[in-house]
Amino acid sequence: MKIAVLTSSRADYGIYLPLLRAMEADPFFDMRLIVFGSHLSEAFGRSIDLIEKDGFTIGHRIDVMPANDSPGEISSAIGRTTQAFSRIWEESRYDLVLALGDRFEMFAAVVSGVPFNVRFGHIHGGETTLGAIDDAFRHSITLMSSIHFACAEAYKERIIQIRGDGNLVFNTGALGIDLLASLELPGKDEFRDRFGVDLNQPTILSTLHPETVSYEKNSLLAEAFKEALMLLPDFQLVITMPNADTFGMVIREKLQQLTQLRKGVYLFENLGSIGYLSCMKYSSMLIGNTSSGFYDASYFPKWVINLGDRQKGRIRTPNIIDLEFNPVSIAETARRIAGLPVPEFEPVYGKGDAAAKMIKILKNEFTGH
Repeated sequence: MKIAVLTSSRADYGIYLPLLRAMEADPFFDMRLIVFGSHLSEAFGRSIDLIEKDGFTIGHRIDVMPANDSPGEISSAIGRTTQAFSRIWEESRYDLVLALGDRFEMFAAVVSGVPFNVRFGHIHGGETTLGAIDDAFRHSITLMSSIHFACAEAYKERIIQIRGDGNLVFNTGALGIDLLASLELPGKDEFRDRFGVDLNQPTILSTLHPETVSYEKNSLLAEAFKEALMLLPDFQLVITMPNADTFGMVIREKLQQLTQLRKGVYLFENLGSIGYLSCMKYSSMLIGNTSSGFYDASYFPKWVINLGDRQKGRIRTPNIIDLEFNPVSIAETARRIAGLPVPEFEPVYGKGDAAAKMIKILKNEFTGH
């Protein structure tokens, strides 16, 4: 089976990893990656180097990053990405192309393939993030794809609602849980040696992405976030920088200011999957608005203070506390839950066998047994 995998950011690559490794080890699959988006950007950590280090075959590299995070430049980048991919779909033929998630450049790659009758498989469809423009892209990819791998039963049902039928719609669980279940995460000493952060100290892991609002509103949200972290001097802060989203630069500027205002702030473009998950394992909690707080944090589990509207619509588990961007409320809640046990709850996103389920489905679909 000739299969291509679309990867446009460090985030989706980390999620894909268990499936990529399973397909790489199975002679049934002739797999190659199509690498684009922030992977090729020096400013975002040039994560294509990690892909090459991992040894996966890269079929195509497309450098179409937006020059900045303005709506006009994001819109132009969608057009350039669509145009670049039209040449790939014209020259290359695949039995299936896998797309993950909801980013604008992933949408552009998929919509470009529709006139060429490219067959797409979509991972992480059916989800809702009311505070981000990603919903429009995610649901569009769902409608343009023919095979669907949802990470929870509720999301499978939403895909069926969107499409109007349940043909080739599966709840496989989340690949991120596979990764966590299979990894032997490095200890605190190894993390310190590699990243220069001593996780023996009380640590907050944080990521803040823009909401689908104006530059001015995101500036206010980022300022409130910065003020909240200033009120937590007893914790060191490990912060991963936001994706290449509209209005993301204002958040980066506020985080850079934070490093000048207090000690114990560590900013990273890319910790890598193992580094990021290791930090999560040993952190006291997560604060921010990343989807990782819903999937990965449910595995350990870890307390998550989820801020604002970006993740509205996702499944809530008992470890998640939703707050507005109020600095005092955020800081008070963080101090209150520090050291408290996380409530127990049943796994929502599978038991770590999503990749095996996807492999079985693909073999059944493409061999008839």
